[in-house]
Amino acid sequence: MSSYAVFLRGVNVGGITIRMADLKEALKSRPFTGVKTLLASGNVVLSSELPPAGVKEQFEACLRETFGYDAWVVVLGAARVAELVAACPYPADDTSTHTYLTLGSDAEILAELYAAGSALDGTELTRLGPEALAWLAPAGGTLDSPFSKLSSKPKYKASTTTRNLRTMIKVRDIAALL
Repeated sequence: MSSYAVFLRGVNVGGITIRMADLKEALKSRPFTGVKTLLASGNVVLSSELPPAGVKEQFEACLRETFGYDAWVVVLGAARVAELVAACPYPADDTSTHTYLTLGSDAEILAELYAAGSALDGTELTRLGPEALAWLAPAGGTLDSPFSKLSSKPKYKASTTTRNLRTMIKVRDIAALL
């Protein structure tokens, strides 16, 4: 049995509303145990006998069948979440900037995003591994930051999602309890 963190893309924004209690109930029909949801932005920790690709397949199928939308998730092992948090060179709390991790399920797409982001003026961006990038945005200006605008392009929608480092720390801590 392995512990995983599952990060949903685009829930409770843009007209796709899913109550976390409803999500937890829907996941009971899948090969997952110890399901816990965190915050309302689509963060789930769970255990499963399935490999990461199997968790992704089952989770996305559940979302599509139960909630009727074209769902995408990024699945990381609990230990990998802890490694990414530890590897992040930016602060979790800072008054002038916010730290984000963009997570990807397709290493080639994430590499492309990293290359494009690295070319942006004034963007502080670090590659944490094949599945994650860390970046900084000015406090109060995240959505207007050049990297945020780049990463929100439709070509990245099916394989990436972004979380604040503080959220990743919470996910790491809950996943460690499974």
